[in-house]
Parts: sequence; C-alpha cells; structure tokens
Amino acid sequence: MRKGIYILPNLFTTGSLFAGFYSMVATLSGDYRTAAIWILAASIFDGLDGKVARATGTTSKFGVEYDSLADVVSFGVTPGFLMYAWALRPFGRLGWVAAFLFVACAALRLARFNVQVDTVESKRFIGLPTPAAASMVSATVLLFYHFGWPSSFKKLAILVLIYLLAFLMVSNFKFYSFKDPELIKRQPFGFLVLIVLLFVVVAAEPVLMLFTIFLCYILSGPVAFILTWPRRRRLEKAIHKGHESNRPLQ
Repeated sequence: MRKGIYILPNLFTTGSLFAGFYSMVATLSGDYRTAAIWILAASIFDGLDGKVARATGTTSKFGVEYDSLADVVSFGVTPGFLMYAWALRPFGRLGWVAAFLFVACAALRLARFNVQVDTVESKRFIGLPTPAAASMVSATVLLFYHFGWPSSFKKLAILVLIYLLAFLMVSNFKFYSFKDPELIKRQPFGFLVLIVLLFVVVAAEPVLMLFTIFLCYILSGPVAFILTWPRRRRLEKAIHKGHESNRPLQ
C-alpha cells in the first residue's frame, strides 16, 4: 500500500460497485427495470477491470481483493435484494430465505475462487460465475417486463430460478471463462461474420436474445458435465485398473 495502487483497473472495479449500489437505489424506488439494467452495467465493468489489468500489466493483490468485495455487493447483495423486492416478498420467510441463499452462495463462490485461482485452469470456472448469475436475474426481470407476463407466474419462476442459480454457483460444474488467449489471435473470416450476425440478432431483439444467451451459458455447465460423463467414467476405470496392476503381490 505504501507503493500505491493501480488506478485504471480499480476505477473499473469502482464503476462495477457504483452500478450495483445504484441498482439497489432503483430497487428501493420500485424501478425494477432500471435496477436490472444497472446490474448488467456492473457486469460489463467487472469484465473490463480484469482485462484492463492484464493488458496493462497492473494486476495486484489489492485489485483482486477489491474486485471480490465489489462482486459480493454487485452480484450477490444487489440481485438478491432485487429479486426479493420484485417477486419474493409475497412468500414471506421463504422469500427472504431464498434471497439470502443467493447472497450466501455468491459469497461462497467468490471465496472459493480466490482460494483456487492459482490451482485451476484459466479457461474454465468451477461453479457458475457470480456476474453470470446476476446477469441472468437481470435478463429475467427485463424479459417479464418485455412480455408483460402475469405476477403469479413471475413469483414461481423467480423462486425456482434463485435456487437453481444458488446451486450452480457452489457446484463443481465447469463453465467457460472466455480468458483463452487464442480468442485474441487470428481467427477465420467466418468467425468475424458469425460475430456480426450475432450483434445484428441481439440488436433486433435485445431483451429476448440476452435472456437466451445467459440461459445457454448457465445450462452449458450441467450439459457439458452430462455429455462428458461416459468419458470420465472410462478414464476413472482405466486409472483404477492401472493402480490395481501396479499393486505388489501379497
């Protein structure tokens, strides 16, 4: 701390924290759509702070800890508070317990990430990232406003969603981290065309497409786990047979 801190990446982290806090202000005012949009803004700031720090060589222990504390607020407390005020309040104790479960699992997910950050591969996250979980909450709120779905359906859907997201955050499912260095290298021309088409589709139906994208990402972890289960079983059996063959005779 005596040597100072890096300003640029920590400014983006502060932007994420501000967006999360302002989302809570909007929630208190009953403006849930604005609250959802500010959570998405917090996710953008959170994605930029790490990339800026790595690109400029300004990563630091202080920045990692500050980022985690900001994430607890912006992607734990803020979406939990939004879900409770918007849909879970009528459930009484069950509602606020569900909202607290989301907050607690987000904090546990971040604590586990900090402990494992140097021991797991950078291309995969273990457990659903908290920004993705919070963004799914935001996309769901915006989707309900977009289609004008009834309040009774909203309550049940959010109650199921919050338990699902809480479980995925503390699960061992692996999710792509988008930190692969190959992404910024030369890619085929068709890859650029695909990205342009994706932007066009998102611009045409932003609410529906954002919800679809986040839903696909959230389901990618469990689906990948199921699809790779036979291969992992064969590998475990092969390792077990290898240990058995190497065991000395009695």
